Amino acid sequence: MAELTGVVILGSTGSIGVSTLDVIARNPERYRVVALTAHRQVERMAEQCLRFRPRYAVMGDDGAAEQLRQRLQGEGIEVLSGVSGLEYVASHPECDQVMAAIVGAAGLPPTLAAARAGKRILLANKEALVMTGQLFMDVVERHQAELLPIDSEHNAIFQSLPDSFNGRLDTIGVSRILLTASGGPFRDTPLEQLATVTPEQAVAHPNWSMGRKISVDSASMMNKGLELIEACWLFHTRPENVQVVIHPQSVIHSLVQYIDGSVIAELGNPDMRTPIAHAMAWPERIVSGVADLDLFQVARLDFTPPDETRFPCLRLAREAMQSGGRMPALLNAANEVAVAAFLDGRVRFTSIPAIIEESLGRLGGGPAESLEQVFIADQEARRLASELVATGSF
Repeated sequence: MAELTGVVILGSTGSIGVSTLDVIARNPERYRVVALTAHRQVERMAEQCLRFRPRYAVMGDDGAAEQLRQRLQGEGIEVLSGVSGLEYVASHPECDQVMAAIVGAAGLPPTLAAARAGKRILLANKEALVMTGQLFMDVVERHQAELLPIDSEHNAIFQSLPDSFNGRLDTIGVSRILLTASGGPFRDTPLEQLATVTPEQAVAHPNWSMGRKISVDSASMMNKGLELIEACWLFHTRPENVQVVIHPQSVIHSLVQYIDGSVIAELGNPDMRTPIAHAMAWPERIVSGVADLDLFQVARLDFTPPDETRFPCLRLAREAMQSGGRMPALLNAANEVAVAAFLDGRVRFTSIPAIIEESLGRLGGGPAESLEQVFIADQEARRLASELVATGSF
């Protein structure tokens, strides 16, 4: 019997983590859970630990780790905490694959640790790559890690590329990437009403089940902007070669257009277990639990260009990638602060792009040639965006 593949899930209590565990549960002959991690959700983590019996459980919050330690007393599961605990399990010798699903900049240190340890990284945390760009890709290459995309769009692109793909689209006859977007819950909302939408409305995505922060990013289309940046790094291309397409049905997850006129697409029901299962087993295929796509029930597929008056975050992300350097890190940090303030009811939905644009304008560009420069940019943007929120003028 073949040895089981050891999996570490960074962010196991979130939607991606839960879906990953579901795929593992359907394929117990292939995978075992080495470690689960979360931030503060002690009860859900305890339930997951008791079912999947990992060797380690890591809580980002020290207090939550102590609660979990008491909850799991006598179960033979070692409880760790903090960034050091996350980095330890992500680089552990028993770990073969790391599902990087911690939302935001907090996911960067353990994901980098996994890359330095040469692991197969299942990248669901787009912010890690957005922040560090070439630095991250260099670490992956230097340590011969394997980077596979989990975002449904990037996974669809990967599936639509030939086996000969060597990291560069221009060598295999690709003319552009078509990155699909549902348009979120406010695709057709009158522009004058966007200033008064509530957090509850923003997180009610019409097609996907996601966490609150990612759902707001989808509503503002910053999620698609971050995915545009991520696509540029993953597939070594420029922003002008990535076309965002509004596709409300979320059935075509992305497309690749070739110089001979061919367009190859990946289709499926909007369920994250598909890209998760694909990346976990690649180049093989395994059962994911996702229902077969019924094209007769879908009946129609619609496509429209994005309106950047409605979705200015998409423009801001593209401009940040074109500027390069530390601009994507500034963009990501300012967005995280603005989204958190919106979810807390401290700013309007339309304040999110305004805070980001003001932050970028005031801080300006600069190099991002080291992780230290990236972290400095991240902190500068968080500090300024927080100050802008506090003024109450946005």
